[in-house]
Amino acid sequence: MRKIALSAALALASVCSYAQTANDALLFSESDYMGTARTAAMGNAFTALGGDLGSIGINPAGSAVAKYSQVTLTPAVSISTSETIGVSPYQDGSLPYFDRRMRNTSSVFRLPNIGFTFNINTHRKTGLKNVTIGFIANCTNSWNEDTYANGRNSTTSFMGAMAASATANGYLGSELNLDKAYDIYPWKDVVGYQSGMISTFGGSDNMFAGASEGIYQNGDKLEIALAGPLDQTFGRRTRGSKYEYLLNLGANISDFLYFGVNAGLTTMQYNLTEYFKEEAIDPSDFEIELDNGEKLYFKDMKYRYNYDASSSGYFAKFGLIVTPGAGLRIGAAVSTPTVMKIKEGWNHYGETNYTSSSYDAYASSPDGEDSYSFRAPYSANFGLAWTIMKMAVISADYELCDYRTMKFKSSMFDSSRDYFNDINEDIRKRYGISHTFRLGAEVKFFNALAVRAGYGVRSAAEKKSYNGNELPGLYTHKASFGLGYSSKNSFFADIACVSSFVTTPGSGRTGEYIMPYDDYLFDGNGSVLSYTPEILNIKSSWKVLLTLGWRF
Repeated sequence: MRKIALSAALALASVCSYAQTANDALLFSESDYMGTARTAAMGNAFTALGGDLGSIGINPAGSAVAKYSQVTLTPAVSISTSETIGVSPYQDGSLPYFDRRMRNTSSVFRLPNIGFTFNINTHRKTGLKNVTIGFIANCTNSWNEDTYANGRNSTTSFMGAMAASATANGYLGSELNLDKAYDIYPWKDVVGYQSGMISTFGGSDNMFAGASEGIYQNGDKLEIALAGPLDQTFGRRTRGSKYEYLLNLGANISDFLYFGVNAGLTTMQYNLTEYFKEEAIDPSDFEIELDNGEKLYFKDMKYRYNYDASSSGYFAKFGLIVTPGAGLRIGAAVSTPTVMKIKEGWNHYGETNYTSSSYDAYASSPDGEDSYSFRAPYSANFGLAWTIMKMAVISADYELCDYRTMKFKSSMFDSSRDYFNDINEDIRKRYGISHTFRLGAEVKFFNALAVRAGYGVRSAAEKKSYNGNELPGLYTHKASFGLGYSSKNSFFADIACVSSFVTTPGSGRTGEYIMPYDDYLFDGNGSVLSYTPEILNIKSSWKVLLTLGWRF
């Protein structure tokens, strides 16, 4: 039992800045190119091939390979699966929290590729034989995830961790309750206090306890502990996409050398919503005595964080393809860094509910806003392909992207952005070069029908953790297959399926580890007494693409 005074206030304070991190840099930079159904089915191993509108984003010279004009439209369905289970911190493998295995699936419709190229024939037998002008829109990344984890916890709580952090950081309850608190303290903590998730106790202004905790007298000491078992739920939803819009120019020199250039614009829309809920299994375990002697009982709490980001940027890409003969093709392309303008917004919301609803409390932060410049890394790709008459094609690509060159930038007149120097240094220490290998094949059993397959693997960009420890290697795999139909006239159609998953060497399929709140129960030597939850989230996805096209 404990004595406290409950209060809640709706925050109307001014906005403070959101702190960017190295993880944000990776979010803005990583690509997951989709292309057309033909390029996707062949693993996007098209650096040395070309001829398809999906290849132009990979190698601008690809537009010059086709000696005809064409237009394509590619709708697609993306299906994402998230499977969660708690990770045991104990040698016996027991799960004290998030013990339920949860599986969630989300589907979205997209238009990953649309465009046209116009081919100009110079009617020369040697030299400049063809010039191609085109406009292509490609989806270069997408986010579609619904993650859900649930289980019972009898030792720690989200609110307990928040209270322990507020005490350890020396926060003052009298200041957390002010409107201007959003100018002084982290917004999560302010919302937590103003929504009744945490409160001071014992007449102290800098000692906090969570609404799920009890305060017990143990000799001459007060002890704070979880008052009873809780049902905990963690959820996360991400949505969004990133597109590039390319103005392409390609040229065919003597059917031997093909080169091209893209002038590109990029846009991104991204939304992240995370929430955490704690519900009393038996509210009578969570008795709270108010200053007036009245008793009430904790029922449940909800915390939600919402983040939105949008961007626009520009870049250029240059490429060439050489055909020395005997069906051999060699290709290479390099992209400049992408200069982006980022705009983001965020807010926090919290509520605490009791068996007596008159004491329910809630709080919402202001809507935060920020904008700044960012430079995404350059990339380069190289390819070899071999065409066997008109019956088959085999292709291999290698691509590198140097994530150490990511950089946040601010105006030279903005002296408040000195912290960008620390973030950029963190990027250089934690990230490295990501390597991607792609393979693709196509076989034509009949003139009108082609069978395709592809495979790709990409190494992770992040090499070290925040504390400088080496991270285990993470590899993103893509396996694909598809069919293509080409009529005797101008119409053609392709279909492809692409599966994605992540592995670590020696461990097989793996996922990300999520810790919704930090460890906070320690003994006198600083060792953890009771671990807080950790969730393993194994993700996979399927994409189905259909391309409809016309040549003329």
